[in-house]
Amino acid sequence: MAPVRALILCGVSGLALTALSACASVSSRLGLGPEQQAEVSQPMPGVLEPIHAAALVNNTAVFWVSSNGCTKKDDLRPFVAARGDESVITLRRITEDMCSTPEDEGVEVKWSFEELGLKPGARVSVNNPYQLPQT
Repeated sequence: MAPVRALILCGVSGLALTALSACASVSSRLGLGPEQQAEVSQPMPGVLEPIHAAALVNNTAVFWVSSNGCTKKDDLRPFVAARGDESVITLRRITEDMCSTPEDEGVEVKWSFEELGLKPGARVSVNNPYQLPQT
């Protein structure tokens, strides 16, 4: 029984490698240069934070996120990566909100472009999934 299980595992890992090489192959066939492809970097701390909304206005990045009543700006950390001629912000939750009084609309957190290391007027996008507030 063990040799069969090993054979199946080898087949699955071989399939995964084939799928990964197919992804790289599709990118090159589509003519995507390095500026259009996402950069692979070290894993980020915390967890990817779903957001209710985001706004980039007056050189400020504003996010609305879920809160159980205790979320503060220090519980979240924005990571900025360059992609071509724009910057991409990924908001990660570093500290879990363990309180038990959820905020219906979530809470607002914001960072100036200066805090994020961005130049005024920089082109910016957000790399977080959207989640509707729970009602």
